[in-house]
Amino acid sequence: MANHNRRKFLQLTGVALGTGLVGTNIATGTPNENTRFLIDLREVSRTDVPSDIEIIHDISQIDLLAARGDASSVGDAAATTPDLTVYQDDAGPVVERSGPSVDEGDRNHNHDGPPKNSEYQWDKRIQNVGDLTDKPGGGTFIHDTTKGAGSRVAVVDTGVYDAHPDLADVVNDELSENFTTDQYDWRPNGAGDHGTHVAGTIAATNSNNGPDGGVLGTAPETEIVAHRVFSGVEEEGATTGDTVAALAAAADKGCDVANFSVGYINYDIEKHPELLEIKEVYRRLTEYVRAKGMVFVNSAGNDSVNMSKENMLSLPTEVKGIFGVSATGPIGCGWGGKHSDNEEKWLTGNRLEEPTTEPAFYTNYGNAVDVSAAGGNADLEALNGGVEGAERDLVYSTIYKTDASGNTVAGYGWKAGTSMAAPQVTGAVALIRSLRPTASVEEIEMLIRETASSAPGGETYHGAGHLDLKRLIKRARK
Repeated sequence: MANHNRRKFLQLTGVALGTGLVGTNIATGTPNENTRFLIDLREVSRTDVPSDIEIIHDISQIDLLAARGDASSVGDAAATTPDLTVYQDDAGPVVERSGPSVDEGDRNHNHDGPPKNSEYQWDKRIQNVGDLTDKPGGGTFIHDTTKGAGSRVAVVDTGVYDAHPDLADVVNDELSENFTTDQYDWRPNGAGDHGTHVAGTIAATNSNNGPDGGVLGTAPETEIVAHRVFSGVEEEGATTGDTVAALAAAADKGCDVANFSVGYINYDIEKHPELLEIKEVYRRLTEYVRAKGMVFVNSAGNDSVNMSKENMLSLPTEVKGIFGVSATGPIGCGWGGKHSDNEEKWLTGNRLEEPTTEPAFYTNYGNAVDVSAAGGNADLEALNGGVEGAERDLVYSTIYKTDASGNTVAGYGWKAGTSMAAPQVTGAVALIRSLRPTASVEEIEMLIRETASSAPGGETYHGAGHLDLKRLIKRARK
């Protein structure tokens, strides 16, 4: 196993971290009828918006419209801002790995029995969510107290594949909605399995009766509202307008928490002042959803940058009132020669090269982080070199795949990123609301911070600390 440290990984892989705006949807030159932009109703009256401007989203809850057309025809410069593209917070250097489909079994024999899907879930096992080894040993688990019943979670993402057996009856199909401009519903429809992986981390029910079982989420009795903001249509990227509309609607639908795994990174605000306008949009949004009782959880991003730097603006994580989550993960979970043939012992003793609370090599850090949570880590030399089992340091959850006949089939796979860390906290919020239905946003956030545990790297990487479900639920049930 290679010696692991953040700088060494970045040097080995030649990862190029961004030095400018990461992804915009800004039209250059003269605006035209295809330009997406936002209209600030505090700067221009709605009655003064020309009739040939297409209103894509009415977000008047925060005095905003998402529109398409000629932005120059709508008031003065202060009345509009470009509708910027947003991107998923996946760890770019870490390629995802697919596992089995739901009806496949891993027949590799380990001396404690063939591995179950849930045994790959180091993130749930280390938090004592449930008894997830193939040799149940009793004890007390988080789910002995609560499984999140009565709570509602918005997953603002690529959609959720609800045909997965571990997500059956989890998604509210009446409240779920498509916020893109394509013609499909709220399911992925080619937009990717990111949202399905996130939903599994939050609410998978471990209902697969295949040979290796399923996976378990933090709050398997919560209700998922899938708000799709990414499209499978090539020209349809997710925009600020789509995502803000989806988040405001989630609050209006009574969601206790929204999971949001997208963002923008900018190193030079002077060159891109439009990001300050976008920051104001998220400030209004955050104020609105918090007043409605919804916690807004966001991934911190995966550029391995210090968000405390003066010229750094990381959106939307840096907006006051958004709960920012950084990522941690182990090195050597079930591979590398240290009892890799015994899943029950993967996380015990000194078998890990790095602990599960180690800051992931890719995670952003700094003063916008509220807490850290399991997002997956990697020894990139081993992972990209095909070392057997190296993917097990990533987060394992629900996905879907396409078989040789072109059919969509449910499956399991590994991903890493702060996108995988945020839903750990989102699931925790669902557990708290199941125990304290009237708890305020401020009370929930305080509980998570105050019960977080210390971890390597301290406040810089973990904010108040690392998510600790045992301490959190003990405090919340009082």
